[in-house]
Amino acid sequence: MKRALRGLMWVMLSTALVVMAPRAFAQRPPETHPVSEHRDIVLSWDRSAMPGDVELWAPRTVLGFSTDPSLKYGQLHLTCVSETDRRLGACATRGRENISDGATAIKLVATERRSGMAVGINATAWLQRAMATRGCIGDWRSARIPIDVAALESCLGDPDVGTGAALLLEQGQLNLLTAGQWTSALQLNLQSEIGGPVIATYSFSFDFTITDRNAVAIYFPQFDEIAPHVGMNLRYDPIARTVGGGTTVDMCLYDGLGSNAAYLGVTVRDSGARAPGPLGFSAWHRDSGGSGDSERLDYTVTLDHSGALIPMRNGIEEQLTGIDSAKLKLVLLPGMSQPVFCVHTPLRLEMPRVPIAEKQPGYYRGDLKVELRVPTGVP
Repeated sequence: MKRALRGLMWVMLSTALVVMAPRAFAQRPPETHPVSEHRDIVLSWDRSAMPGDVELWAPRTVLGFSTDPSLKYGQLHLTCVSETDRRLGACATRGRENISDGATAIKLVATERRSGMAVGINATAWLQRAMATRGCIGDWRSARIPIDVAALESCLGDPDVGTGAALLLEQGQLNLLTAGQWTSALQLNLQSEIGGPVIATYSFSFDFTITDRNAVAIYFPQFDEIAPHVGMNLRYDPIARTVGGGTTVDMCLYDGLGSNAAYLGVTVRDSGARAPGPLGFSAWHRDSGGSGDSERLDYTVTLDHSGALIPMRNGIEEQLTGIDSAKLKLVLLPGMSQPVFCVHTPLRLEMPRVPIAEKQPGYYRGDLKVELRVPTGVP
């Protein structure tokens, strides 16, 4: 029984080898000569459903292959325009002869159109060499090498005669971009000799529209909690014997669209248990359960939208337009690792002066609720 089992296993293994061998031979690239290329990469996604790695060149994308060793396609390498300037990608600007394994991190900069925010991200790239014959280790060397390696290798006397490349933006880098419309660019130069002429140029322009609909928020930068306790800052006038005053609450509206929404719908609602007075918003004597005028302080709410003062009516939505040119504020929202720009819309709470004799002494409290509605369409 044991012998029969071993024999069966041997037959299965042999069959697998027979099937796999033609696939290895089929990987040899056709003769390919370098050609310059430009690509526009336009993508949209929501941060709740990230796209994964953005593959610009699949591994072993052939840059050049020829059995003519004089073309030196086995030592093709890529360089950047600058070693430090990220605008077209920053990496080595000159090839090198020393061989090392690994990939190259190409430094890019992504800029958000609306806010002008710039974020550094990296593209990842590497080279692999194609063999002249299949007599050594196959059609391709398995080692991944940095893109600026220009060394020529050989195996059993046959030099490498081709070069393939991989280029991608990894998901971890895309995670660095918040909601908005982001642009970036990359240019790589192909050379066959160190310091020699550029034989092809590969350029990419990136246009990413990112939403973050799960992060739509009303943010109060002066307070850590989502439901802050705000003092009205009332003052007593001993001469006129009146009380009144007000306060400004710093507020930011984050639309999850990079402040690119067509409009923002804002509703301010008196959410107290008792009906408000004629001004639409009221605070009530804390220790009294009555509903008379002497137990109520009335106040108004005004929203400042880019310098335009909008009187808010209780429970009535006001649509804020011109979001694409509104004043922005950079904040770090709770639960987020990257700062975002939100629309700066302070609220002014103002209580007109009333005779102190008409109101019961003590503490007054009111409940105010702010609601934000964002259009459902993608910007």
